[in-house]
Amino acid sequence: MQELEQIIGYEFKDKSLMLRALSHTSYINEVKSIPESNERLEFLGDSVLSLIVSDYIFKNFKQLPEGELTKLRASLVCEKSLAAFAREMELGRFLFLGKGEQQNGGRDRASILADAFEALLAAMYLDGGIEPARAHVMRFVKDEIKHHTVEEAFHDYKTQLQEIIQKNPGEELSYVLAGEEGPDHAKRFTVEVRLNSNVIGKGVAHSKKQAEQYAAKQALELMGQNT
Repeated sequence: MQELEQIIGYEFKDKSLMLRALSHTSYINEVKSIPESNERLEFLGDSVLSLIVSDYIFKNFKQLPEGELTKLRASLVCEKSLAAFAREMELGRFLFLGKGEQQNGGRDRASILADAFEALLAAMYLDGGIEPARAHVMRFVKDEIKHHTVEEAFHDYKTQLQEIIQKNPGEELSYVLAGEEGPDHAKRFTVEVRLNSNVIGKGVAHSKKQAEQYAAKQALELMGQNT
C-alpha cells in the first residue's frame, strides 16, 4: 500500500478507500471479508476522469469545436489509454484478485486495469478532493497528448492518400509492419506505406494505426500535398 502511495504521490487518510479501489469483484466473492468491490468507485471515477480531462482540453485547445473536443477526450479516456496508464504505474501488482482471475492473467487484462485506474482515482477524489485526483490524471494525459498532436488525432491521412492513388488505376497501396521495439506496455511500431513495392513513407508510433497515419502523412508530404 505504501509503495503505491509513493507511486501516485498521494497518502490516503482513509486507507479503506484505497483497499476498496484495488479489490476486484472476483476477490470479494472469494474472501467475503471486504464488503464491497471497486465497481461503485469505478463508476464515480469515470465521471471524475471525464471532468478533469474535459476541463483541461477545453482550456488548452481553444481552437477545437465541440465535436473534436469530444473525440479528443474519448481517445484519452478509452479503455486502451487507461490500461496503458495503469501499466505505466504498475497498478496490476497491487490489485486484489480472485485465484481464478489471477491465474488467467487478470493483472494485465485491459478492462480490469482500466476499471482499477478509475476506481483509484475516485478513491483519491473522495479522500482528498479534486486537486489530488487532477494531479494524478494529468501526469498521464499531458504525456499522452504529446504522442499525437490534435491535428494528427483527427486528420485521416490514410484516406487522403488513398483518394489520390485511386486516380491512377493499377496502383496499389499497402501498409507493412517494418519493426517493433520496447516493452509490451510501451511498444513503438514502425510501419511503411508502399506504392506497389516501393516504400513512399514511414511512420513510428505507440500504436500500429497511428504509425500508419504517420506513414501516410510522410508520403503525402513527399508528393507535395498539404497536410
